[in-house]
Amino acid sequence: PVGTPVRAAAAGRVVYSGSALKGYGELVIVKHDETYLTAYGYNRRRLAEEGDRVSAGDAIAEVGVGPAQKPVLHFEIRRAGKPVDPLRLLPASE
Repeated sequence: PVGTPVRAAAAGRVVYSGSALKGYGELVIVKHDETYLTAYGYNRRRLAEEGDRVSAGDAIAEVGVGPAQKPVLHFEIRRAGKPVDPLRLLPASE
């Protein structure tokens, strides 16, 4: 639902926190190392700012609404700049 905390998938540094990238709404990007980053879009409110260090599970934003005017979180994992299937990298949910 709108307002649900959006949590960092892994530890890293916030390299972008803003709304200037078209198509993502309020966006937070966390760089985890030289290979991986995660992007979290369509937030209602960003809680993390550029330069912040975050740990896995830290609240970095709040869920907002997407283009269909429904609650949504756009989540991406990128490896060397290219999107990858997050299901192959994240732990299985129970």
